[in-house]
Amino acid sequence: MFSAAPNGPAWGVLFTALLLAGCVTDIRWRRIPNALVLALLAGGVAFSLATRPVAVALRDSTAGLLLGFAIWIVFYIGGVIGAGDVKFFAAAAAWLGPSATWRAALAAGVAGGVLAVVFLVRERRLGSTLGRMMFAVSSKSATLLVKDGDDTVTARSRLPYGIALATGALIVAWWPGFRG
Repeated sequence: MFSAAPNGPAWGVLFTALLLAGCVTDIRWRRIPNALVLALLAGGVAFSLATRPVAVALRDSTAGLLLGFAIWIVFYIGGVIGAGDVKFFAAAAAWLGPSATWRAALAAGVAGGVLAVVFLVRERRLGSTLGRMMFAVSSKSATLLVKDGDDTVTARSRLPYGIALATGALIVAWWPGFRG
């Protein structure tokens, strides 16, 4: 994506820096600030306008933004990820356009699975989580996956899913041939 664009490496560095900043804030505070999301969105629109005709740029940025939002809002509604994660990916998708957004979401999903396993191992919760999952499957009840009254789940113990979303976007941006 960046290799074919005018000043592509400079745009790529900006895109990467903004996504990495989102990862850092997500790791440290489990939040991705709206100011960072807006900077990422503005950068995506500027990149599109600098590299394509105006009508195409606005169409692709808007379509990427809306598609990126639509893909992940379902997971927010289900309580799996935070609103900041949804906005973060949607803003990154404004850089990617709709076609690459699908591939980035797929790559982010895979990265999120890996991140979840690593996180559970680090928190020493992999065994109990797998046990609850197996019991939920055998009893055909998804409600067993939620631990009622578990006050040990704090902001620090929530998965910083922005890392997975940024990984998916970066893979597709830097390796446009990635098909997922």
